[in-house]
Amino acid sequence: MKKLVIIAIITGAMLSSCSTKDSVNPLLTEWDTQFGIPPFEDIKLEHYMPAYLEGMKQHKAQIQEIINNPQEPNFENTIVAYDNSGDILRKVAPVFSSLNSVNSSPEVLALAKELSPLTSKHYNEISLNDSLFLRVKSVYDKIETLNLNPEQTRLLTEMYKGFVRNGAELAPDKKEELKEINSKISSLQLSFGQNLLAETANYKLVIDNEEDLAGLSESLINAAKVTDENSDYAGKWVFGLDNPSVMPFLQQSDKRELRKEILDAYLNRCNNDNEFDNKEVIKELITLRLKRANLLGFDNFADYQLETRMAKKTDAVYSLLNQLWTPALKSAKQELADMTLIAKAHNKDISKLEAYDWRYYFEKAMASKFNLSDNELRPYFKLENVREGIFYVANQLYGVTFTQLEGTPLPHPEAIAFECKEADGTHLGVLFMDMFARPGAKRGGAWCGRFRTQVYSNGQRISPLVTVVGNFTRPSGDKPALLSLDETETYFHEFGHALESLFKDVTYYGVGGMTRDFVELPSQIMEHWAFEPQVLKVYAKHYETGEVIPQELVDKIEKAGKYGQGFATTEYLAASILDMDFHILNSIPKNIDILKFEQESMSKLGLISQIPPRYRSTYFNHTFGGGYTAGYYSYIWAEVLDSDAYQAFVETGDIFNKEVATKFRKEILSRGGQDEAMTLYVNFRGKEPGIDALLKNRGLN
Repeated sequence: MKKLVIIAIITGAMLSSCSTKDSVNPLLTEWDTQFGIPPFEDIKLEHYMPAYLEGMKQHKAQIQEIINNPQEPNFENTIVAYDNSGDILRKVAPVFSSLNSVNSSPEVLALAKELSPLTSKHYNEISLNDSLFLRVKSVYDKIETLNLNPEQTRLLTEMYKGFVRNGAELAPDKKEELKEINSKISSLQLSFGQNLLAETANYKLVIDNEEDLAGLSESLINAAKVTDENSDYAGKWVFGLDNPSVMPFLQQSDKRELRKEILDAYLNRCNNDNEFDNKEVIKELITLRLKRANLLGFDNFADYQLETRMAKKTDAVYSLLNQLWTPALKSAKQELADMTLIAKAHNKDISKLEAYDWRYYFEKAMASKFNLSDNELRPYFKLENVREGIFYVANQLYGVTFTQLEGTPLPHPEAIAFECKEADGTHLGVLFMDMFARPGAKRGGAWCGRFRTQVYSNGQRISPLVTVVGNFTRPSGDKPALLSLDETETYFHEFGHALESLFKDVTYYGVGGMTRDFVELPSQIMEHWAFEPQVLKVYAKHYETGEVIPQELVDKIEKAGKYGQGFATTEYLAASILDMDFHILNSIPKNIDILKFEQESMSKLGLISQIPPRYRSTYFNHTFGGGYTAGYYSYIWAEVLDSDAYQAFVETGDIFNKEVATKFRKEILSRGGQDEAMTLYVNFRGKEPGIDALLKNRGLN
């Protein structure tokens, strides 16, 4: 850490004298690349700290300029000026965030830990700046007389509320306490994620006996084979805890004891009482979050979080989750009964199925019920073909096209870039895709981010730079990357987020974001097209023969689509309820036992032992790493919306109905946070959604 500080001081000194080529920091120059893409290849690790320091320095100066403006506070000199401030940080932060997420290293992790308190302190000082808040409040108090348009009114209202929610009206001593709490929360969330990254990378299931590979597909075996002669594992097969490795292993391996070993390791990440253990991190986090909520006038952290979301109240969240729990658990128990019969016929020694048996016997149940297996389907879902299918759907709905860019800077050597254009050829934005797992360097899961968000500047549209990131199955030997149905659906999902970013058409940064429980609507509605027969016929082609997926398999996919929803819905709901249970606490015992709390939370639901929650506490990065804190329910909340919204297409008899697509884009995808989420939805659909379409889609009705 000391070394990084020295680098920062030296490089910072160089900033004042950037006369030679070697001293130029590319993060602080004008990006004259194609479409203003960050010059990724020119950016070195030592560039980040001085860029952040300079960005914070200039941001402070911009804030001070707003405060010192002798003119009476008005919408332009205060609200717009504040909305536009921090331009350097807005450029630099997404680039470093991407590096930290997709290509991390011990040096990157160390820098992230050093930057965390600096940036937290910086933004706390701004959000708790009395003079700045008074100017914002002065404009807000005159809102009725300002003759603002609806977007401007929304920006001013949300900006004022944001200051209040961040503690602007607290007493001076409480503000200092809040700053300290915020800094600690930021640091702990970062530590949680870094611990998870390390634990996921550290575990290896090493197989050196070919008999222990029984049941595994050729592609999985080839992917696990270590061919590097200099490796300690040369000639052996290594399986890890990244999803493209562990999930197929659990589905396919005939070796029950090995399935148990790898699932135990997966479920106990950051729960091994070592340097990467997250139990104490969770204790501190939930305690500090509660203190933060109490300081700001809320009984618990969930109440604080939900105030600005569609749900508004914890009762509304639990009501939805509980409505779904009973039919989901009933369905899961039926699936368990099916698998138990198959397991007993398959292995007389099994008296009871365990969690490590579920995926294995579910595959056999699928084969028995529908004569369908993952290995049979993968050859038709080559990654590149799936991508073309995604582009096809976007083109059919909205007329947009995607053309691969050559020679442009990339956030990682494995990434590729596409230019997105309107039907008339107008440039919309750039989309990066980085889809393969890199255990230990890339964080798990899949996500969509932005290097630049869409706004208007001086009447000119600033086009977005969007990135979709996944942890998909890699090519193996002479086989290309062949995706599972789950990976295919995930690809469509994240692309839905990308479309929302590309189609956004807002004037100000402050109204660009959707609320957490609304933002999954654009992504989840895209999933509906993934396995529609007419879409499958376009992109699902055998990677060797080019044969279009046969109608027999399409029918099987459709028939089997709802089977397994008991497990999928139950494990998801369990995690959502666990997240909420932690954050509705009005008091937290000093000696709270995290694992016992989790067990009691699940026991009261009647969760069966064969289904652990999708994320156990110690690796539940959605909530304890930040982002979806008291918000993991958002996926199912948004599914009520996307199921209902997709019916708007189905009801016309045309799933590519241009009129409906245009309205969906205009009223939802382009609007960001320009109005209340339910208002935007009703503008599109004409009514509020019900739960029936969701239950039907999941086969839980």
